[in-house]
Amino acid sequence: MELALFDFDGTITTKDSFIGFIAFAVGKPVFYLGMAIQGPMLMAYALRLIPNYIAKEKLITHFFGGWEISRFQKIADEYSTYQVDKIVRPGAMEKIAWHQSQGHKVVVVSASMDNWLNKWCEKNSLELISSHLEVKAGNLTGRLAGKNCQNMEKVIRIKQEYDLAQYSTIYAYGNSSGDYEMLNIATEKFYREFE
Repeated sequence: MELALFDFDGTITTKDSFIGFIAFAVGKPVFYLGMAIQGPMLMAYALRLIPNYIAKEKLITHFFGGWEISRFQKIADEYSTYQVDKIVRPGAMEKIAWHQSQGHKVVVVSASMDNWLNKWCEKNSLELISSHLEVKAGNLTGRLAGKNCQNMEKVIRIKQEYDLAQYSTIYAYGNSSGDYEMLNIATEKFYREFE
């Protein structure tokens, strides 16, 4: 058996789906205003003064804190179904199709949320490991449920789902420092393969 692991944002896609989803969900005027309000926090993140998951939670809280999950999921499904295909890299999709034609298990491993990745992955017959949003009493809290799925957390989650000893070859595709640990468990690793 062979396993192919693909990072999503920047590897399969040309743009960050999280930022794209926010703009799609709230509209550009609200998006730009919110990003301006969050400017100091985003600058702190850019300067590596705060970690990725904190920046992500602050954006989620600002734009979606308190939203009913049913409302949020409906918009996420629309984004996943109709918008994600607009930002995918043809080369990445060709490689995914090749792996599938060889009978390999293909898995998207992403720090983005399952909410807007599920439908797209289902449509393309891909398995998914991703970050999750916390929901309480039917509403988004703005926090992550569990850890952000990047760096070593990707490897931890992969090993929870798959017995890597069962695979003769493990392919991994990534494009950023958040993928290094995943690339290091692969027998065949590809960094920025589709750019």
